[in-house]
Amino acid sequence: MSNKAAPPTLVTSPLVGEVGRPQAGREEGAFSVFQFVQRPPSLTLPHKGGGNIQKWRLGWCAALTIICVSLFAAVLGAAWWVASLGPLPRIGEIEYSTLVLDREGRLLRPYATPQGRWRLPATLDGVDPRYVSLLLAYEDRRFRSHPGVDPLALGRAAYQWMRRGHIVSGGSTLSMQVARLLEPRTERSLTAKLRQMVRAIELEYRLGKDEVLALYLSLAPYGGNLEGVRAASLAYFGKEPRRLSLGESALLVALPQSPEVRRPDRSIAAARAARDRVLDRVALAGIVPADEIARAKHEPVPAGRKPMPTLAPHAADQVVASAPSRRVHRLTIDAALQKNLEELARERARAYGPEISVAIVTVDNATGEVLARVASADYFDARRSGQVDMSQALRSPGSALKPFIYGIAFEDGLVHPETLIEDRPMRYGAYAPENFDLTYQGTVSVRRALQMSLNVPAVAVLEKVGASRLSARLSQAGAPLVLPKNEAPGLAMALGGVGVKLSDLTMLYSGLARLGTTLPLLERRDNSVAVIPNRLIEPVAAWYVGNVLLGTPPPENAAGGRIAFKTGTSYGYRDAWAVGFDGKRTIGVWIGRPDGAPVAGMTGRNAAAPILFDAFARTGQTPAALPPPPKGILLAANAKLPPPLRHFRSGALPSETESPLRIMYPPNGARIELATVDGKPDPIALKVAGGVEPLTVLVNGVPVEAQAGKRTLFVAPDGPGFVRLTVMDAKGSTESVLVRIQ
Repeated sequence: MSNKAAPPTLVTSPLVGEVGRPQAGREEGAFSVFQFVQRPPSLTLPHKGGGNIQKWRLGWCAALTIICVSLFAAVLGAAWWVASLGPLPRIGEIEYSTLVLDREGRLLRPYATPQGRWRLPATLDGVDPRYVSLLLAYEDRRFRSHPGVDPLALGRAAYQWMRRGHIVSGGSTLSMQVARLLEPRTERSLTAKLRQMVRAIELEYRLGKDEVLALYLSLAPYGGNLEGVRAASLAYFGKEPRRLSLGESALLVALPQSPEVRRPDRSIAAARAARDRVLDRVALAGIVPADEIARAKHEPVPAGRKPMPTLAPHAADQVVASAPSRRVHRLTIDAALQKNLEELARERARAYGPEISVAIVTVDNATGEVLARVASADYFDARRSGQVDMSQALRSPGSALKPFIYGIAFEDGLVHPETLIEDRPMRYGAYAPENFDLTYQGTVSVRRALQMSLNVPAVAVLEKVGASRLSARLSQAGAPLVLPKNEAPGLAMALGGVGVKLSDLTMLYSGLARLGTTLPLLERRDNSVAVIPNRLIEPVAAWYVGNVLLGTPPPENAAGGRIAFKTGTSYGYRDAWAVGFDGKRTIGVWIGRPDGAPVAGMTGRNAAAPILFDAFARTGQTPAALPPPPKGILLAANAKLPPPLRHFRSGALPSETESPLRIMYPPNGARIELATVDGKPDPIALKVAGGVEPLTVLVNGVPVEAQAGKRTLFVAPDGPGFVRLTVMDAKGSTESVLVRIQ
């Protein structure tokens, strides 16, 4: 055996990195760091040498530290990136189309946004539930369960991308699509996708599922300038999305994926193919029966776009102009009635010629709300001056003011519906009125004179009532009359020598239906201003007028005795009118040329009255009965009337030896405080001078007994309030005062 020492062990030092230096004093098989790295610790761990174990532990701690620091840095980086995205877009700042709605919230007219887009807000309640089911089944089956991002959909999209080498599907949820619509991006990148995912989660956390889905329904693109399912449904099908068929729903589900390519107004074939793909997928999911799928595939695809609704365009324009910052306006108009009356106006205008227009105003008697306002025959017809609002234009009313002349005369006790009046040639200075047909009827009742619209009796009564008084009374009721420049009210007012608006005239007639009080017309549903009635005439007088007009002969083929109405024809056949009322509503009609040119042969009776009766028929309701007679109505034949009421004497003047009839006390406009006896007010002393006996006294139009030879009379009022006292003598002279009892 050799006595030579063993060769030194070759050791690698991890600290110095030297290889091959002899290590003296080490035994064979000594453990080295090199060996520890090359072999698993479990196989090389020696029974001795605790320092190596310590090094092993330090190595793993360093690795874990690096991993934790890396993760922390990644989290910080992600948090910084998310923060750099900024806050969510403000949902309340989305610019939608301005909407004008009817009294029930139905759409009358939308307006495009300033950018020219139709973007109508939609809600889940306003969309057919089956459309929503198809949308979720086709676009996002797990919408109700995922937090805004669907991991399964993203995994499927990634697998398809890796397998085919290009993007097949984006894996976007509806929430991610809403995020893209709120923050449009042109690029398709991983960063853009990550941004959508973050925004989708934020949206669902902030808004909830239903609100996110409503945003999709409102913002999804449907081709051109259409955004949202409501705008698309109106443009392609002409109806609200709550009434979609299965085929229509499938088409609207398919369009947002490629709106410009699949637009039915550009390619019916592409639109039909896209719709059928949606139906096929729905059929595979078993959501809809196969027979319904087959029928839906046979539904026609629209070849073009329909115009947006334009009901009550003049009223819509006016309310939008009055509050341009508001996005939703609510009117009192009823959309269904408005549509019916617009069609009626269009039909009748076409029958009369290319330059004729028609205006119709319908008012609720109880509230003064405008239920329909057709301001022209066709808003878009330039030949008819369609954008001129003829419901607000000043035109001559013809004979349409006569009922108010007689109403004041009834109130004053000058006449009664059965009073006889002369229809004979008369002259008032240089003015000599004539009847429309240039004939005279002789002696007729006031009832007959008003129903036949005789001119001469109306002028005679106005001469007694006073033209200035009539003008002031109608202005007080809310309908100012416009006279020619530098003209004073005169007798020609009885035949239409003033200007009046159709809306104001309709309001005055609704005052007759309300027994003597008018309400300002309301057209805005959100109008919170308190409405105060205006006085027109006394209830008894208003009832008399309505009762007389109820018997006016109706136009040909129309039923009489159901609508109280009056017609009017202006000088030279320029304007034809008809205004009527029942117990619930009042309708006013005007027909003519907006430029004021005459239309030969067009009268209120043959042109406007048939439209009036047709308008009542198109309300869909049976005419309601007029109000019952108020207290004080005198129902009697002419022979039973008080002598001064039996015959109207026009222009009767006292003789030279007679003093004029005058009420000396109380003065007109006086306030009288009366004591009460047993809860009843004391009688009013009425002192009369002049006139020819016997005298007739009327309290609020009701005759009371008067003792012969007495010039101081006592009348008992019903109670506090206004009382009109009227005295007539045997020759028809009349004096009247209005006092207030308190």
